[in-house]
Amino acid sequence: MKRALALAFGIAMTTATVDAQTAGGVAPHVAILKAQAETIRSLVLRTAEKVPENLYAFKPTPEVRSLGALLGHIADGNHLLCGLADTGKAVFNQSNEKKTTRADLVAGLKASYAACDKVFAATTDANATTPVDMFGDKQTRLGVLAFNNSHMWEHYGNLVTYMRLKNIVPPSSER
Repeated sequence: MKRALALAFGIAMTTATVDAQTAGGVAPHVAILKAQAETIRSLVLRTAEKVPENLYAFKPTPEVRSLGALLGHIADGNHLLCGLADTGKAVFNQSNEKKTTRADLVAGLKASYAACDKVFAATTDANATTPVDMFGDKQTRLGVLAFNNSHMWEHYGNLVTYMRLKNIVPPSSER
């Protein structure tokens, strides 16, 4: 029941956002992806702000990224994928993944969201289907933005597991 209500709320919010954005001339497909991006961004940022900084070094096993490195990886991924959607060129930079403080990681996430916002703002019906080479596969600009959303959701799932292991209620499960 709780999940059904959350899903219904999410659909209603996306519809309201899309209605508001399409009225202003934003392409409907872009508005939908942007609304979805804002949902996952909020959850990731709330996680970064909620988890105690002393747990940023936590790794469930030695072979995986720490919680802080995972937050940094999301920020680095945003820069990489949104840059790819924008220019068609991949620029690998893992500087955020190496950050260890909450302040630095929150700033890195916010900067990555701002970089993606510029790409969303510049994406129109006319250029949404522009071909992009995404690591050897052909994709569209809009497809790369959609993939970025999926990437954030995938790693938010990792963050949820990390939080649950430390008895922290994830933002997506809060009332």
